[in-house]
Amino acid sequence: MTECIQESFEFVQHFSRQVVAQFDGGWVSSDGGGLLLRQTDRKICLLERVASGFTDRRSPWLLKHELREMLAQRIYGLALGYEDLNDHEQLRRDPLLGLLAGKQEIDQPLAGKSTLNRMELTPAAEATAQQRYHKISYSPERLDALLVDIFLEAHTTPPAQMVLDLDVTDTPLHGEQEQRFFHGYYGHYCYLPLYIFCGEHLLCARQRSSNQDASAGARQEVERIVEQIRARWPQVEIILRADSGFCREELMAWCEAHQVHYVFGLARNQRLERKIAPALGQAKSQHQQSGQAARVFVEFVYQTRQSWSCARRVVAKAEYLDKGANPRFVVTSLPTQDWAARELYEQRYCARGEMENRIKEQLSLFADRMSTETLRANQLRLYFSSFAYVLVQALRRLALAGTALAKAQVSTIRLRLLKIAAEVRLSARRVWLRYPRSYPWKPLFAVAWAALRC
Repeated sequence: MTECIQESFEFVQHFSRQVVAQFDGGWVSSDGGGLLLRQTDRKICLLERVASGFTDRRSPWLLKHELREMLAQRIYGLALGYEDLNDHEQLRRDPLLGLLAGKQEIDQPLAGKSTLNRMELTPAAEATAQQRYHKISYSPERLDALLVDIFLEAHTTPPAQMVLDLDVTDTPLHGEQEQRFFHGYYGHYCYLPLYIFCGEHLLCARQRSSNQDASAGARQEVERIVEQIRARWPQVEIILRADSGFCREELMAWCEAHQVHYVFGLARNQRLERKIAPALGQAKSQHQQSGQAARVFVEFVYQTRQSWSCARRVVAKAEYLDKGANPRFVVTSLPTQDWAARELYEQRYCARGEMENRIKEQLSLFADRMSTETLRANQLRLYFSSFAYVLVQALRRLALAGTALAKAQVSTIRLRLLKIAAEVRLSARRVWLRYPRSYPWKPLFAVAWAALRC
């Protein structure tokens, strides 16, 4: 039996007029603002360098989809809000995405979901040459270095000081992925990716199994990043900042040996609480008198009985709230003469909360979409989400400074600036995009275009 696909749809009439919808509008895309991302890529040369981190062993005379086109298709897709490979079964026929991906004949389909999936299932480079169907491999080292290179190039002059924020989050798993473990703190099966940021710049996104300490591998990642930064800026002062999950002897000792400062949260214990008992009593008295939250800051030299190799400076916040005592501790290598106890805690340590917004942005770019079987393939998916973030963050940095979206999250930029309906028309000499007259953010679009044009 032949199945007929309906093309015309009637709705409730509007006064005396009938309302009829038809799928005959030609090439219309919902991602017209993606041209701004394309222009941003031209400024930072991201996708070309991502492609250089891959090796393509496919026969050139049999290729239908170039590797760079597939990488661009995947990364632009994530930036524009398409999380799943299944989405590309329809997106591959979007001429605007073909334009973004760099396909010469944009009216020809891009790679489908199966082709993209084979690219993501790349094994290790040494295994690729021995397999018949896996001809594409990638170098994690080159992709890691690219994230730091983009960060370095974003500065016209070396900063005097930079703060590197470290944190982990949970990526829930719902299948039988490789190295899948139950995490007691989060209460489900998950991965435990490590992120390192400097302000808004993403420097590291490492996919990890969750059967290990939160700080596992952090020293190696920090060592790699610091070496790359200091090769360009030898005199820059570097400060590490993280919660108590990273307060480990290995990381602190490395920092002390390599002139890197740190400010880490310190898990409280009975010894620490006894040291601040007088200050906590003072805070309680102030709270009883004022009825408001009271804070008293103290600092002292402290050393654990076994795990620390030396004594270190600890700053304590003795706080009393309506619900009772709320003591907090940080350990730091920053000297007292430069950072008094209160300023160190409130201005330097507490500012790490901004990193939570950066991690939320990764989730809006589907960094938690880890449905592939192997950890290596899921790491590649995390790279794709990371580079999608780098692209949108570069758009925010280069084109939106001083505008209403200068501090907007990725999801807001996507909704207001990238999701524009556009009719695509081809002629012998031009690709025409026609935007709707009713688009409400035209002045902002014009400002971004002008900034990226120069």
